Amino acid sequence: MEAMVTDATQTETATMAPHPLDEARRTAAALMTRLNTAVIGRRDVVESIVIALLADGHVLLEDMPGSGKTTLAKTLGESIVDDRDPAERGPIESFRRIQFTPDLLPSDVTGTTVFAPQHGTFTFKPGPVFAHVVLADEINRTSPKVQAAMLEAMAEKQVTVDNRTHPLDALFFVIATQNPLDLAGTFPLPVAQLDRFLFKIRMTTIDRAAELEVLRTVQSRRELSTSGPPPVTRGQVLRARLAMLHGVTLHPLVQETLVDTGRALRADPRVLQGVSTRSLVLCLPALQARALLRDRDHVRADDVEAVLPLVFNHRVELAAGAVLQDVLRDALRAPLERLARATLGS
Repeated sequence: MEAMVTDATQTETATMAPHPLDEARRTAAALMTRLNTAVIGRRDVVESIVIALLADGHVLLEDMPGSGKTTLAKTLGESIVDDRDPAERGPIESFRRIQFTPDLLPSDVTGTTVFAPQHGTFTFKPGPVFAHVVLADEINRTSPKVQAAMLEAMAEKQVTVDNRTHPLDALFFVIATQNPLDLAGTFPLPVAQLDRFLFKIRMTTIDRAAELEVLRTVQSRRELSTSGPPPVTRGQVLRARLAMLHGVTLHPLVQETLVDTGRALRADPRVLQGVSTRSLVLCLPALQARALLRDRDHVRADDVEAVLPLVFNHRVELAAGAVLQDVLRDALRAPLERLARATLGS
């Protein structure tokens, strides 16, 4: 009888245990709330950045000065606290900003080896990439050598200094910016590095009501860190990534939609360079993250329609006169119709 009671209690406890997706949704919602409180009128941008964070990608912002990019990145960094023991944490900071300039050296980003004469040894001094969230400001103003150092950090989550490899944190997330108009003295990002950004987002001027709200709430938003919504932990974000990957279902037609769209783009005479297979792979966790933010445990056609332009717009090279929106719409039409019919009502 006692064994039966114990079994029943265990069953009830298991039933009442929160689903991993529920915690993931709460984590994502908390990040969205903090970011939307700090940066007014950027809900679409905030959602895209949270999707990229959950999908373990990086974001390239094309913006004008004073559009809130630094506040956005800093708030994201301050919204994630490291719940590990300080000894285990090492040199990782919550947020670091790197202002890229033509005279910047790779060691200014990755770190350098310093000689300690009192001990007769060399010690590695970590650079600003050793952080949870890194703002790479005006990344196209630095030399290709520095861009290559950033490429290794973004692609492999590690840096190599003096032939020694140093791992970055699992949460490492880059928000890079470039000014779309001021191109004097810049070094355009190579295709290999552009491909490491999950999303390229063009930030436009916020509307009048949002701009007035920015002016009205300057002081209250400065006090966000003490009076705003509580931050989340590094462990919660990493668990949310894992729960999303295993808990949000991808219908087989989603993969077919991505592949067929990619092949249609490559075959389009208006397209000089199509998308890579790697970019299609990167789409999958982004689609799952968007479904998670919509309180769903499966990906639908509207997720594909919303995410693909952000993934493809910096990877597709078009012939003169072609418009990406039109080209992508034509490539998506047939595959998206098949997916929509298959997932209708879900």
